[in-house]
Amino acid sequence: MASEHGGGDPARTLAVLWRVNGRAARKDLGVDRIVAAAVELADAEGLGALSMRRVADRLGVGTMSLYTHVPGKSELVDAMVDAVQAETARPPHAPGAWRASLTAIARENRALHLRHPWLLEVVAHRAVLGPHVAAKYDYELGAVDGIGLGDVEMDSVLTLVLAHVRAAARIAVEAEVARRRTGLTDEQWWRAAAPFLAKVFDPDRFPLAARVGAAAGEEHGAAYQGEHAFAFGLERVLDGIEALVRSRRQ
Repeated sequence: MASEHGGGDPARTLAVLWRVNGRAARKDLGVDRIVAAAVELADAEGLGALSMRRVADRLGVGTMSLYTHVPGKSELVDAMVDAVQAETARPPHAPGAWRASLTAIARENRALHLRHPWLLEVVAHRAVLGPHVAAKYDYELGAVDGIGLGDVEMDSVLTLVLAHVRAAARIAVEAEVARRRTGLTDEQWWRAAAPFLAKVFDPDRFPLAARVGAAAGEEHGAAYQGEHAFAFGLERVLDGIEALVRSRRQ
């Protein structure tokens, strides 16, 4: 089930994100510890398992003690999203190597989503305005700075790349969920389905599906191969961005 971040009071959310707390709070607890425990819980069980009570139990404290640091679950989810953004590697961008930089950024973000699949459960139509999100955004924009794009185009290019990453990561996470639920890899599932499919599938009726499906299956050992789909799609996205960059230089 998706969880919408950005649903809390903006002022209270920003106070948590930027660690501005004017109320008396337990010094042995703190937002960082609460957020870390919440991330561990969501990593293990998904965002649906997250509650203030479960986080408090994990920390060995009373539930009400959390509320002096974090007003509620919505603000906590925002803080979790912001916190994990700090994990991505940020090597210097090589001048003129925007394509290589965007490729590295895409792979870092895909790895981030696979480490924290609950990120895909968060409805992301409002930005989390925290320090780690801001730092990551600033760094990633640097990949396309100075290559001839306008500011809005730079933002749109980054949005496009990260949207592809999110879609590819979602498919990979769903495949892993299916593997755990069935106990079968994709290759094992297709191998089990093949005898029945051979009886009911008429290649003369579906000639393109038969030919292309067989070629893809032979290449990947399954109907779908996540790494290939991610890399192929990313290259096509970058091709489109390259065409845009070239048009700005004409």
